[in-house]
Amino acid sequence: MQAIDSGRVMYQGTGRRKSAIARVRLVPGSGQLTINGKPGDLYLQFNHAYLSAAKAPLETLGLENEYDILVTAEGGGLTGQADSIRLGVARALCQLDPENRKPLKIEGYLTRDPRAKERKKYGLHKARKAPQYSKR
Repeated sequence: MQAIDSGRVMYQGTGRRKSAIARVRLVPGSGQLTINGKPGDLYLQFNHAYLSAAKAPLETLGLENEYDILVTAEGGGLTGQADSIRLGVARALCQLDPENRKPLKIEGYLTRDPRAKERKKYGLHKARKAPQYSKR
């Protein structure tokens, strides 16, 4: 959804992965990543894999220095949050221009990863771990 915030055009997208949720806003700027009010590299602990995952959709389209990424992330761990940011950025870029959808879809950035933790079953220690079997 395109929103106008104090005269600036803003594009929004929501990303989810495991139990992590990221609300992403793209604002015209210089390519800075801000997560929960902190610089992105500090929040993601200077991990190159997390940073490149979060910015991957912009790099695919060659827009890495055109838009600032403002993120509110909650739940999960850093891996889940980084992947949810990637999905949110890709969805926001589709709002920016519908022509962006095809290259992002080819790279797989618009596909939500459905894998989540399996629930624990009764009679077991974890989802599948059974108590130790004793013959005698």
